[in-house]
Amino acid sequence: MITTANRHTLSTPTDRTIRVEREFDAPRGRVWRAYTEPQLIAQWWGRGNKLVIERMEVERGGHWRVVEHTPDGETHGFEGRYREVTPMDRISRTFEWDGMPGYTILETAEFFDMPDGRTRIVSTALFFSPEERDGMLHSGMEGGMAQSYAALDRLLAEMR
Repeated sequence: MITTANRHTLSTPTDRTIRVEREFDAPRGRVWRAYTEPQLIAQWWGRGNKLVIERMEVERGGHWRVVEHTPDGETHGFEGRYREVTPMDRISRTFEWDGMPGYTILETAEFFDMPDGRTRIVSTALFFSPEERDGMLHSGMEGGMAQSYAALDRLLAEMR
């Protein structure tokens, strides 16, 4: 399965993975900062909704936790642990949603320089089972991700 929408490409290279590629109109250093600095993450990660950063220890073994507050009053908590942080190149971390405790995903984001000062991010999510991966695919995650990436585009433009 490969879909292309909203400037990203989503594919399922194995029965347990989701891979997303997206280019941003900003240099890698700026994109890296937006992915690792709490005050910047809070401006884009939750689809642009209010995001409370409860913890953001961007280092191997560090804990991260954020809570998204939607306009209709819902809250969604997400958290995990950093497994690898290679500045400017790669972040690997676990990801768990409060709504489904025990269903942990391993996420990896890799950052690549592109021509004209652009950056490509390749994100891979590894699930425990094919059923968990398929559940995520059918959850609306792609639309939420596209909204977050649009908020990131706006933030990166403001950071110039």
